[in-house]
Amino acid sequence: MALDRYPDLDPDDGEVVTEELFFSEDALVKAFALGPGAEVDAHEHPDQTNAFHVLDGEVVVVQGDESEAVAAPGVVVHERGVPHGARNETDEVAVFTATMAPMG
Repeated sequence: MALDRYPDLDPDDGEVVTEELFFSEDALVKAFALGPGAEVDAHEHPDQTNAFHVLDGEVVVVQGDESEAVAAPGVVVHERGVPHGARNETDEVAVFTATMAPMG
């Protein structure tokens, strides 16, 4: 059994590829690969804290009315109910995971 759950993600320009890495009643971990020009629209989770872990490249993280370029390695925490999203303004693929908890 392989312990590593990191997937092979290869999005095209403007494409967002996601894969669920882990789910339990306690937490959800998803991987997001953003092709050049791709965007995850701003949204919120009223009952969960969400942490982005930038693993590869650079992601412009949107949080409320603010945005900031975060290069790998980087971590951004979104508190419950705070609108957040991400976009890739570079010519390279950017990868981050999002961990949400609690789930119940």
